[in-house]
Amino acid sequence: MSMEFTDRVTRVEPSATLAISALATELEADGADVVDLSVGEPDFPTPENVIDAAKEAMDAGHTGYTTSSGILSLREAIVDKLVDDGLEHTTEEVIVTPGAKQALYEVISALVQDGDEVVLLDPAWVSYEAMVKMAGGDLTRVDLSAHEFQLEPALDELGEAVSDDTDLLIVNSPSNPTGAVYSDAALEGVRDLAVEHDITVISDEIYKEITYGVEPTSLGTLDGMADRTVTVNGFSKAYSMTGWRLGYFAGPEELIDQAGKLHSHSVSSAVNFVQHAGIEALENTDEAVAEMVEAFEQRRDLVVDLLADHDVDVAVPEGAFYMMLPVADDDQAWCEGAIEDAHVATVPGSAFGTPGYARISYAASEERLEEGIERLADEGYL
Repeated sequence: MSMEFTDRVTRVEPSATLAISALATELEADGADVVDLSVGEPDFPTPENVIDAAKEAMDAGHTGYTTSSGILSLREAIVDKLVDDGLEHTTEEVIVTPGAKQALYEVISALVQDGDEVVLLDPAWVSYEAMVKMAGGDLTRVDLSAHEFQLEPALDELGEAVSDDTDLLIVNSPSNPTGAVYSDAALEGVRDLAVEHDITVISDEIYKEITYGVEPTSLGTLDGMADRTVTVNGFSKAYSMTGWRLGYFAGPEELIDQAGKLHSHSVSSAVNFVQHAGIEALENTDEAVAEMVEAFEQRRDLVVDLLADHDVDVAVPEGAFYMMLPVADDDQAWCEGAIEDAHVATVPGSAFGTPGYARISYAASEERLEEGIERLADEGYL
């Protein structure tokens, strides 16, 4: 028997990181010490009070289904968090999801259909492309690499890329994979284009709490953007809760009604006791988050300095915990060679739509970061 598969699945390519992951697994199975600079999650434990809140919720019997959109007390806490960011939403305009990735999937599926044009700012997180393709959308990409990954100097290029035919623009600030935080002027440029061409914008703010000396602006706070912006966020990065799978999106009620149908018929709801832990994360983790961000900033500075010692300049990230390292034109081959020869795992820039770079994560100890950079230099990869 030969199975036939749908276009929405076959038009999506496997992740470009799979080859790197397979090599790393094989090397580690053979006893090699691999320095993993490819990881996309904090290396800090979930704050203890958040874990305790989940245990208490389970002990209290919060183990069944919840309202599909999420328990009211968590949505109230999310609304309070959004207010702190300058965004005005009601609890009816929020859906809690099993991770921010699920939130993005539901929103894109609700907004994009066959032939719709979606604009990405490259380098862009790999799953945006896959989600758009699965929805049947067509991608238009704007490369920011010539501008040290900043959007403001590329506004003219963005203006040339969008038109009245553009249906959706995805903005991720702070950015994965670059760590760039877009300026207010850049976001105002996005606003002007969105209003002019009647474009809906997804503002992916999953790294908003992880910044260094800057305060990111939420796109939905700008004049004219409240009714055309969908704000996506979650708990994985800021609260070191990647495995808990908890996220959310907020937007106009008409979107919530439509995306909510997909949500209720797929995942039903986020996990009950995890939602209770999310309340604790939002309300009582300021100190733990600040300590983690301070450590990331120190690591960022360390890696920038170590690379500079080898005459390698990088665009210094202002947020998240990644940076883009300029490498050979064939970045996939560079990354495969780096793990085979130096036993250092990175992610090829082509996975994010920008060949010639490798993404380094500094969600690792200073000792491992020093070891990784030293190995890359010793093996001639810097």
